[in-house]
Amino acid sequence: MMKGIRMNKIVTGLLLSLALAGWVNAETVFVTLEKDNALAVVDPVAGTLIKTVPVGQRPRGIAISPDHKFLYIATSDDNTIKLFDAETLKELVKLPSGDDPETFALNPAGDKLYVSNEDDSLVTVIDIAKKKVIKQIKVGVEPEGIAVSPDNRWLVSASETTNMVHWIDTKTNEVVENTLVDPRPRAVSFTADSQQLWVTSEMAGTVTVMDVKTKQLLNSIRFAVDGVTADKIQPVGVVIDKDRRRAYIALGPANRVAVVNAQNYEVEKVLLVGARVWNLAFSPDQKRLYTTNGVSNDMSIIDLEKLTVTQSLGVGTYPWGVAVKP
Repeated sequence: MMKGIRMNKIVTGLLLSLALAGWVNAETVFVTLEKDNALAVVDPVAGTLIKTVPVGQRPRGIAISPDHKFLYIATSDDNTIKLFDAETLKELVKLPSGDDPETFALNPAGDKLYVSNEDDSLVTVIDIAKKKVIKQIKVGVEPEGIAVSPDNRWLVSASETTNMVHWIDTKTNEVVENTLVDPRPRAVSFTADSQQLWVTSEMAGTVTVMDVKTKQLLNSIRFAVDGVTADKIQPVGVVIDKDRRRAYIALGPANRVAVVNAQNYEVEKVLLVGARVWNLAFSPDQKRLYTTNGVSNDMSIIDLEKLTVTQSLGVGTYPWGVAVKP
């Protein structure tokens, strides 16, 4: 008996040491499943699907609160954005998002939500604590991509049909400038220093890099993939690492993620992932990248130190959005 107790203490001590070292309770990846009306919960370190949870009709956009306690999920066919407890995944609140919400952005403080309403050419501004719409901002036709700068100075909305990005002052909730970009802009992402805005253009097959201060073009990036025709190269999701060393762009039906040097804008590598890659998210330490692959019904896990795809993991039907909880 004493030997068993001693062994239990050793095991407990080992588990505690591993936890302190960050090996236990590693991050959790959440993936919205558009056709399953569900959320996939993934352990990316073990490379396993933990469970699938019903969340509502046609879930797409997803974000986690700055304190990592809450998940926001746009259930488009329910015409709402739902708030969930990030631990229990219990639904807490339905927010008044306007019709057919797809994409949205949280501000850095986590107290305001900005929603793209494609059908109405609007951006809806929500006070989360009050569960109330503050304002609806008229923008171009079919707004989709949306982002708030890390310094909370700018909200940018990209209109797919108008081919513009709209610069909205977060203090006044007014559009102060519009900039033409390449056809069908899909996603927008600020660099961590708030100095640049990266805009993907699905139909042009390009990424536009803009100077935030001047609202002017810095560079336009094009892509070529051996064995893939130009019409299949359709940039959608984009993320840039915190040091602005590299950007990663999902190339849609090209089934690739492009690795771009964020200093000289050269394409360094193109990685084969699943079919119709949509969106991307970093691990908290930015050593891994997770992609949602809508047609192959899986997610890819990319080792960013080796720039290799280490695993493809089936998660459910039509994975779309992705968020990570430390």
